[in-house]
Amino acid sequence: MNPEIVLKYQFVEFIPDDLEQGTIYISIRFATASHLCCCGCGNKVVTPIRPTDWKLIFDGKTVSLDPSIGNWSFPCQSHYFIRNNRIKWAPKWSREQIERGRTRDNYAKEGYFGASDVSAEAPIKDDAATVESRKMKKGIWQAVKNWFS
Repeated sequence: MNPEIVLKYQFVEFIPDDLEQGTIYISIRFATASHLCCCGCGNKVVTPIRPTDWKLIFDGKTVSLDPSIGNWSFPCQSHYFIRNNRIKWAPKWSREQIERGRTRDNYAKEGYFGASDVSAEAPIKDDAATVESRKMKKGIWQAVKNWFS
C-alpha cells in the first residue's frame, strides 16, 4: 500500500530548475504545472494545462489535476491522481492500455488542433479488440469511481 501524500502548491511565473519533493509548481503564464514524481524516484513530471492535456482546478485552498498522471516513460511507471492536494494512487496500466491511451490522446490533439488527416467525425472501428477494450476501460473507470466513493 502506498503512503498518503499531501502536496503543497506554489503559483510561480517560471517553474524552478530545482523542484522540492512534495510541492507542485504552477505557472499560469505558461499554462504548466510541474512536480517531482510522487513515487519518490526523483523524475520531473511536467503537465501542460490545456484542453487536450490536463485541467487545473484551484478551489481557493487546494489544487487538483485532471486526468490522472501516468508516468509511462519513467522506469517507475507510477500512476496517480492529484485531488485536493492529495495523491490518490491508481492501478498501473499494461503496455496495451498505455498504447491505447496514447492513441486516444493523439486523436484528441489532432481533432482539437485541426489536423487534416483526422476528423472529429471520424468513424470508430468496432472490431473485437475495440469492443473488448471498451469493456476493459469501463471496468477500469468503475474501479476508479469506486476508489473515490
